[in-house]
Order: sequence, then structure tokens, then C-alpha cells
Amino acid sequence: MILTQTNLHLPATARPSSASPIPGGPRQFTLDGDEALEHRLAKLCQQVRTSVLIGIVPRRKLEGIVLAGGYGRGEGGVLRTPRGDQPYNDLEFYVFVRGSTFINERRYGGALHLLAQRLAALAGVEVEFKIASLARLRRSPVSMFSYDLVTGHRWVYGHEELLAGCGHHRRAADIPLHEATRLLMNRCSGLLFSLERLRRPEFTPDDADFVGRNLAKARLALGDVVLAATGRYHWSCREREKRLVDLSWSVWASWPWFPAVLDQYRRGVAFKLHPERTAGPTAELQAELDAISVLACRLWVWLEGRQLQRRFASPGEYASCDADKCPETPRWRNLLVNLLHFGPMVLWGPGRTTRYPRERLLQALPLLLWEPAALIDLNFHHHLRHYLATTASDFPGFVAAYARLWERFR
Repeated sequence: MILTQTNLHLPATARPSSASPIPGGPRQFTLDGDEALEHRLAKLCQQVRTSVLIGIVPRRKLEGIVLAGGYGRGEGGVLRTPRGDQPYNDLEFYVFVRGSTFINERRYGGALHLLAQRLAALAGVEVEFKIASLARLRRSPVSMFSYDLVTGHRWVYGHEELLAGCGHHRRAADIPLHEATRLLMNRCSGLLFSLERLRRPEFTPDDADFVGRNLAKARLALGDVVLAATGRYHWSCREREKRLVDLSWSVWASWPWFPAVLDQYRRGVAFKLHPERTAGPTAELQAELDAISVLACRLWVWLEGRQLQRRFASPGEYASCDADKCPETPRWRNLLVNLLHFGPMVLWGPGRTTRYPRERLLQALPLLLWEPAALIDLNFHHHLRHYLATTASDFPGFVAAYARLWERFR
């Protein structure tokens, strides 16, 4: 049986409420978006289905298409405007194709990228396609990505039975600790990119909105990291907020930073469901970033202390620690990845050829974001140049080098 684009899979206990239905049926993409927004998103899903089937991936190769992210889980952001409700979050589609993902990305990736650009112009938000394999998903271990994808999604083409054998991806308590580190690294990277924009001589309205988005994502990450690290993560941001409140009674005394994390998380959930265009002055945004960054720093040291079974007095001490910060990746694979990305010269560099390159990001990020001395201390400069494979000598240069590496190994 092939279900149409109107099908949504969510846990039975957490389906969007039908207490306030839009005319013609319950909401599918948002909690309270107007009818026009719901129909607009449904039409876009239909365009995706038709375009992929007819012009990009042969039907015999295509296994399914799902909409993931907030809109796929029924918690997409609703931007209120004088012209009615508008989408705000990115639209993330996963295209499941039979065979090698490596080959399929080279065969269909270019056409999907062009389709994403065309649909983004129509939707007014970013559209992203990711090619995946159901066979690979079934045999892969659970991650935050796979948990979110399998537990909450909307079928654009295909049916729920295709996820047979993916039950292990529904167990949030099995999400490994390094997944929480990865989430925090990515959201703190957003803080770093925001800081770089705030320091530019010219700060545009687009820059302000970029900073606002990344502050909101970081607010959510603070709480999500705590939940993932304690086995309490959930696909719904509203349920995660409730779980943080419940957790607060048992950790209030031992985690003095937790009340501030909970407060930031509440603000993050409010923004996720009902975002606004950020237009605040630079000083105000800088103050908000500083407050979130201080919390993120404390959480980083706490989280990595749990994962590496060590105590770190500062971000600098963490960065200089020689422990393997990505122990989940096999050494032989790391060597191949380093050779492919950095070239043979990496073999003559200062060790770490059998470490996964994401470790370079984990070591550079704390220095750039939380160690002011990193920009004036020559020893820190030496380490940053090595981590980021750059000859940069100033903050914008280091951030640009970091961004290039982050795009590949985030």
C-alpha cells in the first residue's frame, strides 16, 4: 500500500490534537498554523513527490520520501505576518534510494539540489534533500538524528511498514553520550558564527535574523543535551520541556546551572513554535549571546567530563587534553578519512592521524568561543592553525577555517 502525502506518523500518544482542527481536517505540519499555511506545505510536499518520481529517481530505485524536522513532527514554526501565517524553519526531506548511498548521492544529488533551490524560492524557507538508504538505517546504531527521524516524520511517498527493523531507533535511552556532545558542538558553532557576524563593521538585518535563529537553537540545545545525557530525550520539544521541569526537582542542588538552562529552554521552545524575525540592536544580541555562551561553556565542561571520565577546570584545559574525543569511530577509518581530506602531508604532521577529524573541531571551538587569550597567545595560535589546517592569524580567518572544516565533519 502506498500512502499519499497526507499521512503523518507520530507516536499514538502524541499525535497533534484534534481539539482545534482547521477546516477540512486536523493540522499536520504545525500546532496552530492557519489553513493557508497547512495547505501550502501540503502542496509543496506533493510537488516534491511528483518532481522526484517523474524527473529524478526512477520508481524502481525509490524506496520512500519523508519530511523530517519540526514540520514532519507536527511542531513546525509558525511566523505570524500581516500576510498570514508563514513557514520559518527549514524543510528537511529524506529520500530513501536502494543501493549504495555513495553512488546515489553522485547520481541524484545534483538534481535534488537544483530542486531544493527551486522549491526554496516558492516556500520562502530553505529546503534540503538528503539521500539515505533504508537498509543502512536498519543496520546503523541509534543516534539523535535517527531517533528523531524514525519516531516523528511525515510520509511524502511510501508507507510505515518500510521502517520494519528500525525499532532500535525508537529507544531514546540508548542514544550514546557522544551524540549529545555532537549536538552541543553544532549549536555552539552557531554561536561562534553569530559572534563573528556581531564583530563585523557592518551588521545587516539578515545578520540579525541569523543571530536570532542561532541563539534560539542554542537555547534548545542546552536542555536537549541534558536530557540526552540522562536518557530522557523525546522527539517533541513540548514533552522535552515537561521532562526538564520534572528533572529539576532532583538536580537543583547538584547542578547550580540548571535553573538558567531551564529558563533558556522555555524561551527556545516558544521561539521554535512561534518564531519572530530578529531585529534587535547589536548590543542587545551580544548580551544574549554572552549569557547563552556562559551556560554552554559550563555544560560543555560538564558533558565532556562525563564522557571522558575526567575533570576539566576550563575550556583551554579541555582543548589541550590528549584524550580521544571521538572514540566511537574506528582508527583505520579515521586514517583513511584524514588522508582523503587533508592529503598525504597529514602523515608527517603532529600525530592524530588515527583520530576522527571532528576532534579538531572539538578542540578549536572552545578556544575560539571561550578562551579570549587564544587570539593573542602564540601557543594557542599554533594549536588553532594545526587543528584547522590554516595559516590564519585573526579571528575572522580562524572562524572561516573552522566553518570549512565544520561543513564537512559536523
